[in-house]
Amino acid sequence: MSLEAIDVRDLLGQPGGSKTIELRGTLEGLGTELAALADEPVTGELLLESVVEGVLVSGRLHGVFSLRCARCLVEFETPVDVEVSELFALAPEADDEDVYPLDPEGWIDPDQLVRDALGLELPFSPLHSPDCRGICSVCGGDRNRGECPGDHDDVDPRWSALELVLQDLEDRG
Repeated sequence: MSLEAIDVRDLLGQPGGSKTIELRGTLEGLGTELAALADEPVTGELLLESVVEGVLVSGRLHGVFSLRCARCLVEFETPVDVEVSELFALAPEADDEDVYPLDPEGWIDPDQLVRDALGLELPFSPLHSPDCRGICSVCGGDRNRGECPGDHDDVDPRWSALELVLQDLEDRG
């Protein structure tokens, strides 16, 4: 079930009025190659407050990210919890990117708000563990699992002449 529009007609024109709603739904297509929102629903409790400009939406969103380690490609999941506080304005300025539009009929579409809040939390280079050793660049074995024998040269043979220069410098110094 996708995120449903929220009826705020009872709040419009009533500055100071408020109500709390439970948000629950899924989002499609939020992610990158290594990090994405899991198929589990996004949940949250949001406070909707009527203000002169429109409706202020604040609260916390909860979800789960499906991640792939950037070093060893192991798949894992992690929870995400983010606080939101955004204004939905009746008549937003055309160049104001910090304000979400409020439907003239009195409905809020939370989809873009949730996408923006959770999208900013997506890790660029997720790691399943800070000490992940990754995949061997020579044999492709997962070094965390001991799949790399480690007996192959770490130096590309094309650089072997520089290896001799480095050894010579170390011997002198």
